[in-house]
Amino acid sequence: MTAVSALRIRVRLFAVQRELAGTRELALELPHGATIEDAWRAIVELHPVLAPGRQSVRFARNGTYAEPGDGLSDGDELAFIPPVSGGASGRRILEIRDTPLGATILAELEDRLASPADGAVVGFIGRTRIWPGTPAPGQEAEAARHKGRSVESLTYEAHDEMALRVLTTIADEVEARFGVDGLAIVHRTGVVPLGEASVAIVAVAPHRDAAFAAARYAIDETKARAPIWKAEQFADGHVWIGEPARQGPK
Repeated sequence: MTAVSALRIRVRLFAVQRELAGTRELALELPHGATIEDAWRAIVELHPVLAPGRQSVRFARNGTYAEPGDGLSDGDELAFIPPVSGGASGRRILEIRDTPLGATILAELEDRLASPADGAVVGFIGRTRIWPGTPAPGQEAEAARHKGRSVESLTYEAHDEMALRVLTTIADEVEARFGVDGLAIVHRTGVVPLGEASVAIVAVAPHRDAAFAAARYAIDETKARAPIWKAEQFADGHVWIGEPARQGPK
């Protein structure tokens, strides 16, 4: 059998990295024994403009967060995760939607989740707003250029497959910590006009304390960990918003 001469790796770029590099995907050939950090260095050689973002980048190997020193195998898919903006099964609704959530999204999710045993329903809507947020690392100069201006809309982008895996992990944690198995997390992608919903959370439980705790945990962890990015759109440009992704719960 002929040995493979090099590792063939697929690298995916998102949000600000995609824009800086001018591409969503690259193919790499690396020597055997190469690590994720080696792949990062190889991409930076091709696109030096990415280098300043290293401290805020996280990595995912085949849809799971991974460490820079982890080894690579032939055929791996490697995702570079820039700062993040903060399916349905049984009693869970975990979805990434590219269509408007609508004014009745909380009622829709309650109807799909709640049972006669549930005495509490807690819902949360995250809406797009006119005031700018905290720029992602490397976006400070662009944010300064738009200082004092109003946001006109937001654009959301996601690594859909990995985002759903992360949301599933968060739902598992909600059930383990609070005993709540009725949970919905639905997030928009694409352009979201001002005042419209970008994310909806619903937790249902027999008692209110658990439902409140579950909903709060779900939105906080989604914003901190899910590979979903947002850009604030201005009249003559945009600014990516967020902080380095947290790889696990606090």
